[in-house]
Amino acid sequence: MVVREKFEDDLKELQNKLVELVKFADNALALSVEALETHNVDLALQIMDDDTKADILYEEINEFAILLIAKQQPVAIDLRRIIVAIKIATDIERIADFAVNIAKSTIRIGQEPHIKPISNLKRMYEITAVMLKDGLEAYKEENTQLAKKVAEMDDEVDRLYGETIQELFRLNSESSENLTQVTQFLFICRFLERAADHMTNVAEYVFYLIKGKHYDLNN
Repeated sequence: MVVREKFEDDLKELQNKLVELVKFADNALALSVEALETHNVDLALQIMDDDTKADILYEEINEFAILLIAKQQPVAIDLRRIIVAIKIATDIERIADFAVNIAKSTIRIGQEPHIKPISNLKRMYEITAVMLKDGLEAYKEENTQLAKKVAEMDDEVDRLYGETIQELFRLNSESSENLTQVTQFLFICRFLERAADHMTNVAEYVFYLIKGKHYDLNN
C-alpha cells in the first residue's frame, strides 16, 4: 500500500512538471505575439533567452518518466499515463520552440510598419491559447469530450491559415518590396498553424490514455 501511494505521488509529480511546461509554452507564445504586434525587439530577445527553461523542463520530464518505468515497471493505465506525459511534453516543447521562432521573425521585421494588420495571426494565436488551456484540462481530468473539442478548434486555425497565406501571396505579387515581411509572416503563420496541430496531437493522447488505443482526430 505504501509503495502504491509513493507511485501515485510520483505520477502526480510527473503531471505537475508537465503542467509547468504547458504554462511556460503558453506564456512564451503569448509574449511572442505581443512582441510581434508591438515591434518589441527586446521582448523577442528575452523570449529567446528564456527558452532554455523549456528545454530543462522537457529533459526533467523525460528523465523522471524513464526512471518511473525502470523502478516501478508499471502496466496498463499507469504505463499509459507515463507514456502520454512523455508524448505531450514533446509536443509542448515544440510549441515553446515556435514561440522562439516567432520572436526571431519579429526581430527580422524590426521597426518596419507591418504591411498588413496581424488580426488573423492574433486570432490564430487566441484559438491556439484556448487549445492549450483546454488540452491541459482534458489531460488532467482525463476528459475525452474536452479533448475532442480541442481537436475541432484546429479547423478554424487551418481556415485562417489558408486565408492569410493567400493574402500574403497577393501582397507579394503587388510589390517586391513586401518580400521580407511576407516571408516572415508566412513563417509566423506556419508556426501558429503547427502549434495548433501539436495541440490536436495532445487531444489524441488523451483519448489513448483513456481508451487504450489511438484515434485520428484530424479528420
